[in-house]
Amino acid sequence: MTGSQAPSPFRLAYVPGVTPAKWVRIWQERLPDVPLDLVPVPAGEAAELLRARGADAGFLRLPVDRTQLSAIPLYTETTVVVAPKDHLVAAVEEVAAADLADEVVLHPLDDTLGWERPPGRPALERPATTADAIELVAAGVGLLAVPQSLARLHHRRDLTYRPLTDAPQSQVALSWPEDATTDRVDDFIGIVRGRTPNSTRGRSRAPEPEREQKQKPKPKPKAQAKPRKPQQKPARSGAPRPAKRGKPRRRS
Repeated sequence: MTGSQAPSPFRLAYVPGVTPAKWVRIWQERLPDVPLDLVPVPAGEAAELLRARGADAGFLRLPVDRTQLSAIPLYTETTVVVAPKDHLVAAVEEVAAADLADEVVLHPLDDTLGWERPPGRPALERPATTADAIELVAAGVGLLAVPQSLARLHHRRDLTYRPLTDAPQSQVALSWPEDATTDRVDDFIGIVRGRTPNSTRGRSRAPEPEREQKQKPKPKPKAQAKPRKPQQKPARSGAPRPAKRGKPRRRS
């Protein structure tokens, strides 16, 4: 920006498996002068990053502490089970949690599904991350239940996944600090919710003195109606008739 300080970037955090590309592209189209910085963050650290103002807003998985963070749920993810391609899981279209009763099912520390009790038999030690758990699945140590987006993120040629029925599902949300709902956050909320650029609930408008307003042309005063002239009777055609004269009286 010429002659003025460049605007600070809008910092958008996102957890693994979330792809913010669509919303970033719309931001760049609508607000080309405001840079947007992407901040990748582990799933377990996303809420704390927002509370510490390490990002203006972020895509994370619920639940979050609603007393400090606002959140707009966006979509629910399908839960799948990841297994080696030569496992029996690969031969079916979907798997029920009861089908995993005899299997070792890994439960990483950064799990986002919120199990009351994970299916199958627990491993001797919980992997630190989902990425570590994927490596153990490839090594034949056990299976892994995760949101489908994470299975895609950690895709390997020697692994496959199938939908896992009757299992918890994770929900992705847009979140930001409750007491930091800035104009830029409003802008991004409008983009995520699909508002048009001209929506009054989207980007905040500038104050009146700074906003250019189109003056509506004042209506022209209506011309006063001219008084009508009395209509004259049309003259009869031909010469006017002479007035009748009375007969002269005789003098006596």
